[in-house]
Parts: sequence; C-alpha cells; structure tokens
Amino acid sequence: MGISDRLLGKKNVNGKPHIETVMPAAALPGGEVRIIGSGLKPPELRRPRVQFGNVEGAVVIAADDFVIARVPDGAVTGPVVVATNGSVSNGHEVQVAVPIAENLHPVANPALDAEGNIYVTFSGSRGQKVPVSIYKIDTNYQVKPFLSDMMNATAVAFDRAGQLYVSSRHDGTVYKVAPNGTMSSYAEGMGVATGIAFDRQENLYVGDRTGTIFKISRDRQIYVYATLEASVSAYHLAFSPAGVLHVAGPTTSSYDAVYSVDSQGTVSVFYRGLGRPQGLAFDVDGNLYVAASLGGKRGIVRVTPDHKASLVVSGQGLVGLAFAPGRSAILATQSAVHHLSWGIQGKALLD
Repeated sequence: MGISDRLLGKKNVNGKPHIETVMPAAALPGGEVRIIGSGLKPPELRRPRVQFGNVEGAVVIAADDFVIARVPDGAVTGPVVVATNGSVSNGHEVQVAVPIAENLHPVANPALDAEGNIYVTFSGSRGQKVPVSIYKIDTNYQVKPFLSDMMNATAVAFDRAGQLYVSSRHDGTVYKVAPNGTMSSYAEGMGVATGIAFDRQENLYVGDRTGTIFKISRDRQIYVYATLEASVSAYHLAFSPAGVLHVAGPTTSSYDAVYSVDSQGTVSVFYRGLGRPQGLAFDVDGNLYVAASLGGKRGIVRVTPDHKASLVVSGQGLVGLAFAPGRSAILATQSAVHHLSWGIQGKALLD
C-alpha cells in the first residue's frame, strides 16, 4: 500500500488541506512534482492553487489525496503550499534548481575543475561548426568562451593533474586542452567518440557510439575494453567508488539499461528500466545518478547499490550532471545549466 492509499479517509487538520510529502523533493523549473496529502482538492469542480514560495505553479492533475503541479519559472527553494476554499496547507520544502547559463548545447555531463569552474559544451548538430565549442562558467557564474576550434565537442573530463580532455564525435578524436584554450590530439580513431572517464590509475576510457569502449593507458596504448550494443546518441561513462566502470547508452528501446563493466571488460546489466539514460555520476555512498526517464517521468534517477531506482529530481531535457562543492550539483539540460543545492556529497572523480 502506497502513501497515497494510506492517506485515503484521513481527516484534515482543522479542516485544512494537509501535505504529507512531495515527490520528488527537487526539481528544475518546468518539472512536475507530486504533492501527497489529504483535503487537497476543493469539493467544487475547481482546482486548488499551488504556491511555490510567492510564485503560483500550474496544476496538472488534482485529487483529494494528491496534486501534480509544475514548478514555475522564478520559483526558488522553499516551501510549497496548497490552497483550497481559502484555507492554506502546511508548507513542505522543495529544492528548486537555479539556472546559471542558457543558450548552450550540452550532450553529456558538464565538468568542474579544482577551483569549481564549470566547463560545458555547445556541441551542435553532427558536422556543424559553431562559434564556441566550450564555455567556462566561473564561480560567480560568469559565462565566457573557452574553446572555439573544435567540431562537435561532446564529453569533457579532467585528469588528476587538472588537465582537461574533450571528445569529438565528429572526427573520433580525444583532445587535450590547455588552460589557455590551446588543444592537441591525445587519441585518434575512437569511432564516434562520446563519453570519457578516467579510472584511479588515470587510464582514459572512451565510448564509441557504434558499440566499443576503448581503454587508453597513460602511455597512450589503445585497447578495446568492452563491446556493447550501438547507441542512438552517445555513451556516457562513470566510475563507482569501488572503481567499477558504469555505462549508459540509449538505444531505440524505452527500457534501456545502465551496464557495469568489470576489470576484465565483462559487461553485465546494473539496472534495466530507464528511458534514454545519459549522463552518470556517483555519490560517496555508491548511489548512481543518471539523467533518464523512469516510469515516463524525466529527470535525475537515483539507483542504489542494491539496484532500487527512484526519481529524485524532476526536469525536462536533462542530459547530464556533475557534483559540485558544498553538497550541490550542476545539472545540464539540452540548452542550459542549473545549480542545485542538494545536500548530497558527490564522489571525487578520480577517487
């Protein structure tokens, strides 16, 4: 029996609407949350009002024991309340991500350097030459062009020394990019190069969209590490705290998997049941976070080490995320970057 079922018939506190919980507890503007409680719908054929702080959200569905509401533009982290017949419910906090940069085109996770600066791509369509390939967003959220000479910049990652690496799905090359924006080829012949990630020994792994995971040693020896089904968009890579590679690569299925790949390159299903899974990140407790759809709802899905999945951030168009200092996260959609104060400690990428 779910929370909603248990609340059926529960008397309202002083006849007022009452909120029991909000699921998920975090969202981007435009994301939908499910408010669960009692007395949430007026007896007349009218919808309740839902306020996110001082901003009213659109009500999508309303019933006595739950309301689905869309987080409005301009909402900030704070209490959400439901108003019916002049009565206002108790408040329940919702974490709302704040947009920090727009008019971008990420197709994978953003990356952060040691100082907390954010690097994000304007990838463009396949073969499209764009004026700026990578933007740098400083800790004051000032957005500046960083790299202009790369076609279809796809995934970005830092090594332990703070050196930036970028894959190009246009020419199948992974580039090293110096702090002044000068780039040089690091590895070529990577097929349709998409996701990249470093292991603890600083070997670089590259996802080829046509179905291969390459391993590049520090002396630039290239190996075929694993083979998966071809992806319709990209492979996305992340290492767990235990050092196990995890891979997402959306296919034409609506019931896709995140895979784990052991040290011998053996592939197994870590979790199946996601729609278009993309960027991946781990917290220090080994929970996996993936930009995906779960049960038809888009956002950030958390998959626990024992393979239990739940939607923890609601938001449309999400393609990736990166944990940031202060128990926060940077969330990337297809056109923008958001900051979320989340209370979750991310795993250091090379731990």
